[in-house]
Amino acid sequence: MEIKNSKVIITGGTTGIGFETAKLLRSMGAEVVICGRTEEKVNAAAKELDVFGVKADVSIETDVEHLFSFAIEKLGGLDVLINNAGLGFISSLTETSTEDFMRIWETNTKSTFLCGKLAAQYFIRQNSGNIINISSMGAVKGFMNGSAYVSSKAAISGLTMCWQMELRKHNIRVMQVNPSEVITEFAEKIGFESVNTERKLKGLEIAQVIASMLSISNIAFLPEVDVWATNP
Repeated sequence: MEIKNSKVIITGGTTGIGFETAKLLRSMGAEVVICGRTEEKVNAAAKELDVFGVKADVSIETDVEHLFSFAIEKLGGLDVLINNAGLGFISSLTETSTEDFMRIWETNTKSTFLCGKLAAQYFIRQNSGNIINISSMGAVKGFMNGSAYVSSKAAISGLTMCWQMELRKHNIRVMQVNPSEVITEFAEKIGFESVNTERKLKGLEIAQVIASMLSISNIAFLPEVDVWATNP
């Protein structure tokens, strides 16, 4: 796909991986819409990135509908959805409340489904499109105290595989990225302490992977990519 002049939605685009991906794709000539839950943060990020921004909680169906109508109107179409919005949560199995478990699933998994559904409907009509789901190496290997987060991300793998089977006949590429530990505000918010941060992945590395996946010829796609730090 030619990234220049492509039309892209990135959920969770105000910080971290989403922000860096929007920044990189915009520098390559893409037209981008980002969203987030806080209007002030969305407006500030959109101004800094020179992209369109809209307040949306992508776990709420009406907000997702508004996001897509806003993006398609502003961009004049749609070529790419990057499902990046997500929350982390660290707690042992015995101390994880049902409320916290469902909150993580609502944001990480339900939002991916809602956005993917609307993107697929649009892409099927135009017989082309790209969906990239941001999951996690945690979904591949799991980790202690990660029941809510890991299961929500593992479910995204199931969605990705189903969509690949359903949508390939419509020339729609569905791809997944599984980053290992990435140093962002995301990790800090859930109380995850890291060492040797200079050797850890940053949002930029994941953005570069996303751009590479999109840039290959439309006759090919990378179903899933695991991204590790070389020597963390």
